[in-house]
Amino acid sequence: MKKQMQAGFTLIELVVVIVILGILAAVAVPKFVDLSKDARSGVMKGVEAAMRSADMMIYAKSAAAGLATTAAVASTSTSPTPISVNGTAVGTAYGYAGSLTELLKAMTLNPASDFDSTTTAGEIRHAKAADPANCKIVYTAAAGVNTPPVYTATLTGC
Repeated sequence: MKKQMQAGFTLIELVVVIVILGILAAVAVPKFVDLSKDARSGVMKGVEAAMRSADMMIYAKSAAAGLATTAAVASTSTSPTPISVNGTAVGTAYGYAGSLTELLKAMTLNPASDFDSTTTAGEIRHAKAADPANCKIVYTAAAGVNTPPVYTATLTGC
């Protein structure tokens, strides 16, 4: 008598595989659904780092020009000469950028349509965030020789 060989999967094996795939999908899908919030938060942290880096470059140029202790140098003044970054005059306060407007002269936010620096003075907001007012970096200029600028990140609305 010949034995018959099994030619495929049983129904129960197929059901078990489908159940396991369903469980994996239920666990994995929520992790991928809201990645945009994490991405925007990461972008704003990168913007903050770029702000710090640009300000350090401005400070180095100011210190080299002997302006690190000067209270305010306007970008349009001739005495003392403002700091030049890539051919653009940048106004300073105690060697750092005198305002966010001045700091942005040394930075490139790309794509520009993702950011809003015009709604509130001193703030860069992520324009495409769920709540742009709570997805921002606030720049506060240096208040003195020993008081460097402050960068405040609010990322709860990204």
